[in-house]
Amino acid sequence: MKLQVDEKTDALYLRLDETKIVESQEVSPGVVLDFNEDNQVVGVEILHLSKRTPKLNIKDLQFLTS
Repeated sequence: MKLQVDEKTDALYLRLDETKIVESQEVSPGVVLDFNEDNQVVGVEILHLSKRTPKLNIKDLQFLTS
């Protein structure tokens, strides 16, 4: 699993696995899901990140495990 924050494009991308992406669908304004050939979600992109979280400091991202 990979998490990438791109300050230049103001986007966050979460890649769940490395299977080939065959389709992408915008499910909400600025939220795009990537699907593999089995129709499983393998990526999530959130655009306009600074507008959604104006006080976001990338260094403050927290990773929680259970």
